[in-house]
Amino acid sequence: MMKVIKSLILLILIGLGTYFVIDKSLENAVIQTMGHKPTKEVKETTVETKSLPEQIHAITGFEGDLYEWMDKDTNQLKKELGDPVRKDLSSYGYTWWVYTNGINQHIQFGIQDGVIVTIFATGDNLSTEPIAIGQSYEEIDKMLDFRREVSFSNFRFTLSDAELNTRPLSQIDENKFVEFYFDSFSKRLSSIRILSKDVLLMQRPYEVYYHGSLPEAPLLTDQEWDKVESGMEKQIFDITNVIRNRFDRSQLVWDDSVASVAFGHSKDMAVQNYFSHYTPEGEGLKERLEEGDVIYFAAGENIAAQYTDGPAAVEGWLNSEGHRDALLKDDYTHLGVGVYKYYYTQNFLTKSKFTE
Repeated sequence: MMKVIKSLILLILIGLGTYFVIDKSLENAVIQTMGHKPTKEVKETTVETKSLPEQIHAITGFEGDLYEWMDKDTNQLKKELGDPVRKDLSSYGYTWWVYTNGINQHIQFGIQDGVIVTIFATGDNLSTEPIAIGQSYEEIDKMLDFRREVSFSNFRFTLSDAELNTRPLSQIDENKFVEFYFDSFSKRLSSIRILSKDVLLMQRPYEVYYHGSLPEAPLLTDQEWDKVESGMEKQIFDITNVIRNRFDRSQLVWDDSVASVAFGHSKDMAVQNYFSHYTPEGEGLKERLEEGDVIYFAAGENIAAQYTDGPAAVEGWLNSEGHRDALLKDDYTHLGVGVYKYYYTQNFLTKSKFTE
């Protein structure tokens, strides 16, 4: 059995003053688990093979334009939507064509060999009938009948209680699946991800039983990882602002200096093999910002590890109370994001009028 686990840990919330004060009330924040581990860690788990049912429980009625983009080529995409804001390499062999205004709509089309193989979308005015962003879990469940097991061919995904409630999976047809990201606080749909069978099996975001073999993510060079990380940093920034707009929060401004600090912490966690707001030497956000010569009035930090990608990490933060507080804190004015491999850090700043 391959079980893929993701971890989040609590947020450091900042008090007033030149530097920050840790809010001790958040030290018992819930640690969440979900998502994808790197290939090396997946191979360390135990594989169980079980008999799998052949019948497909496919859902009919997915009529929105967004689903129809699957399997279309880049010529059609460019003709309809124009050039993307940017093209971000992913760690799974496809390239994200990103269409976003960073305010109220964000769509990423994953392109492989000139064809759309996956889509992530959040925000307003998305054609996703019969469901819609902001719709309640109860309403969508009545329509789609979310199930604990999703089987097809020689594979079966099994969802935990938490996954069924926050990240259920539905099958559109033999080769298309939809992963629904729900906001567990409002119990409303936050975003969707449409995937081909091969992409779903490569990412393995749920426990999977299977016969045969599973597709593996490609091995990337250091230069390719640099591009993947840079793309995920921008995606996290854009999606964060779209979510803040949803809750009528102010838009954040990108800050290069704090992004550099965030990247350093993500890389340090990966290289030294730890997961914490504090380094093994005991240095925290305050010390990192001091070393980076970052001037600020207040600051906060979210970290995550082993998520499938940047969009998945943001949705995970949204569903954890402490991380959500930072994500939606209206006092913050600036944001820097640092990603190293599958380690993610957000550093939020409040800059006073004297530090602009």
